[in-house]
Amino acid sequence: MDYMIEVNHQRIKTNGIWLHVAEKGTGPLVLLLHGFPELWYAWRHQINHLAENGYHVVAPDLRGYGDSDSPLNPNSYTIFHIVGDLVGLLDHFGQQKAYVVGHDWGAVAGWHLSLFRPDRVIGLVNLSVPYFPRSPTTKTTEAIRELYGDGTHVIQFQEPGRAERAFARYDYTTVMKKFLLITDNMIAPPDMEFIDFLDTKSALPAWLTEEDIRVFAEKFEESGFTGPFNYYRAMDLSWELLAPWQGSKITVPVKFMIGDKDFSFKSDGSEYVLGDDFRSLVPNLEVVVIGGHHFIEQENPQEVSSQILSFLREHPVDQ
Repeated sequence: MDYMIEVNHQRIKTNGIWLHVAEKGTGPLVLLLHGFPELWYAWRHQINHLAENGYHVVAPDLRGYGDSDSPLNPNSYTIFHIVGDLVGLLDHFGQQKAYVVGHDWGAVAGWHLSLFRPDRVIGLVNLSVPYFPRSPTTKTTEAIRELYGDGTHVIQFQEPGRAERAFARYDYTTVMKKFLLITDNMIAPPDMEFIDFLDTKSALPAWLTEEDIRVFAEKFEESGFTGPFNYYRAMDLSWELLAPWQGSKITVPVKFMIGDKDFSFKSDGSEYVLGDDFRSLVPNLEVVVIGGHHFIEQENPQEVSSQILSFLREHPVDQ
C-alpha cells in the first residue's frame, strides 16, 4: 500500500506477540500511540515533523490493530498487556527511556506506562483523554453507565458480537468517516446502536482526504474491529487489577492537549481538565486547549506537532 509518507515498516516480537511499527528518523526515541479506531497512520504528520527535527519516531499499531497481532481473548487487552507491549518496544530499541505521545486509548496507555514505569519515560504528551482517578468501589463500566446510560460506545462495545454485527451493516469507509468526523453528542438514544446514531458526513473537511480514509478502511477490512473492541471489554478487568495503584500519582513531566470542540471537553470535561483534581493526580502538568474536535493530531496537525516538539525540547534526554 502507498501510504503517502515514507517510513520503515517492521514487526517486532514483544510481550509474546508481534507488533507492527512504522519508524522514521534518528535521535532520542519518541513513541507515538494511536487511539480508537486508528492506526500508526494517524500520526503521519507528526512522524515527519519530529523525524525532521532530530528524533527517532516509532509509531506502532497497538495490539489488536492493523498489522499487529490480535489475540482472541478479551482478557488479553488489559492496560497491563498494552503497557507490557510498550516496555518490550523500548527494550527492543535498547532504550532505557523514551518520550511518549498518546491519543485516546494511546493516551490511556501513556498514562499507565508513566504510572507503572516512570523510570522508562522522559516525558509524556497526551491528547484528548485525561488521567482519571480509579474509583475504589465502582467498576469502570458501572461508573460510565451511571453517568451516561446505556447509549455510550463503551457500554455498547461490552457484549461480544453486538458491535461487530452493528458495524457490519456499513462498509469500512463509512465506519471510518462516521468516527473520524464526530463533532458532537456521543450518546445514542435508547434502543439505538451507536454506529447507527453517528452521522455520515456528505463531504470531507480539508484535513482528511479520501486516500487517508482508504488507508484506515483497508486495514480494518483485513483485521476487523474485534481487537479494538476488546480494549473496552477488558476495562473492568483492568479496574480490578489496578487496585494496588489506588491513589497513585503520575510524576513524570506531562503536557496534556485537548480540542476546544471535543465532545467530552464541551459537555462536562473542561471543569476537570482545567481544575485542581487533575493536577493533584498529575502534579507536573501543563494543559493546552487547542482548536479542534477529538482527533486533533489529524485535524490540527501543525499545532499538535509544534506543541509536541516544544515539550521535547523543554525536557532534554540528559535531564
